[in-house]
Amino acid sequence: MRDDSPNSWEARADAHSFYGFTDLPSIAERGTVVLTHGEGPYVVDVHGRKYLDSNSGLWNMVAGFDHKGMAEAAKAQYDRFPGYHSLFGRMSDQTVMLSEKLIEVSPFKRGKVFYTNSGSEANDTMVKMLWFLGRSEGKPERRKILTRKNGYHGVTAVAASMTGKPYNEVFGLPLDGFIHLTCPHYWREGRKGETEAEFTARMGKELEDVIEREGADTIAAFVAEPVMGAGGVIPPSEGYFKTVALILKKHGIPLVADEVITGFGRTGSDWGCQAYDFIPDAIISSKNLTAGYFPMGAVILGPELADRLQAAVEEVEEFPHGFTASGHPVGCAVALKAIEVIMEGSDGAAPLIDNVRALTPKFEAEMARLAKHPHIGEARGKGLMGALEAVKDKATKTPFDGDLSVSERIANTCTDHGLICRPLGQAVVLCPAFVMIEPQMDEMFQKLEAALNKVFEEVV
Repeated sequence: MRDDSPNSWEARADAHSFYGFTDLPSIAERGTVVLTHGEGPYVVDVHGRKYLDSNSGLWNMVAGFDHKGMAEAAKAQYDRFPGYHSLFGRMSDQTVMLSEKLIEVSPFKRGKVFYTNSGSEANDTMVKMLWFLGRSEGKPERRKILTRKNGYHGVTAVAASMTGKPYNEVFGLPLDGFIHLTCPHYWREGRKGETEAEFTARMGKELEDVIEREGADTIAAFVAEPVMGAGGVIPPSEGYFKTVALILKKHGIPLVADEVITGFGRTGSDWGCQAYDFIPDAIISSKNLTAGYFPMGAVILGPELADRLQAAVEEVEEFPHGFTASGHPVGCAVALKAIEVIMEGSDGAAPLIDNVRALTPKFEAEMARLAKHPHIGEARGKGLMGALEAVKDKATKTPFDGDLSVSERIANTCTDHGLICRPLGQAVVLCPAFVMIEPQMDEMFQKLEAALNKVFEEVV
């Protein structure tokens, strides 16, 4: 496993890398997996070992790790115009074209786009836009942001405050004014005897109560992932977003869809909001926006917010916010190619979203099969994103003792079998690349099942 020789890749990684979101006991025991290249949905390490990456990197390498068209789009733009910004009234032609394309493929009839380098920065930017708007419209108290427990919106200070994960306590977060409502996970949060419809109604009642308690005029927005990703792939309860959207509209509170993971085909729909039949006031985009081939994020404003913000900016002449690489021409060229590859079809190939839709029934059937295991409490997901929740007792939904780190053990065992998957809480998450084919999906589930059986035999 681990190579402890002084000049090994593992030792070199330990010596000079400060790890984030990494289980340090696993690293101490197993060492870092240092990768050299990828082939389709596979990655290869420095020792020549090949792994099927069922996480698409970090949800984002949906076109695989060696897509020729994606790489060529980046190379061509580097040769033509390798870098710029979109500030001070200057931007590249690629930036203009991408903004046009994003509005074209969005659920909005018109709107405007602001570029960042990541989803975290896009969420921070959205909040600053809302705070700017509140002050401009004479309501400076309109600053509170509503999100949900277990939701994930990023790691920068504001985005981390939006994120409803307890680990942010180590930073003294969330900041004041960030309110986390109940996670809409019916299987885990539903009360005994409560139907799913009753659970959804209770989630709506909670939102109404929070708005009444805080005051609608103090709330800048409600921000939600259509499917919670890093929370463990948690789809909302039936009717959740229709219920929430009506309440927010009644109180004049914007609904922002964080589509960093669900945007551009992951759910089988172009956008996660379309999968759940609601139209937000703004969309946060990243990850699949460039299919992972360039770090980029975007705030996509619907018509009402775009108009209000435009009017507010005209009052003070500028929106004093931006990044050195906002609207980077290479990133925009890559994003244009990614949209073509995923949603339109490219170089004679069908759109990758067609493959998502074709593979989803098989993916769902395999997840349902593994859910029959006595220590899998729930299989859940949407499109090509899913999670298996490990439980000690299926009937009572009792989780394993946290000290056992069952999901981490499953993920490590998968790695030993040549499969990369992600542990999240007590769940193991799968979000394969859109280029995956059926034999590779069979391989993914066979290796995962073998790992599940081995670990559960050890811990039960």
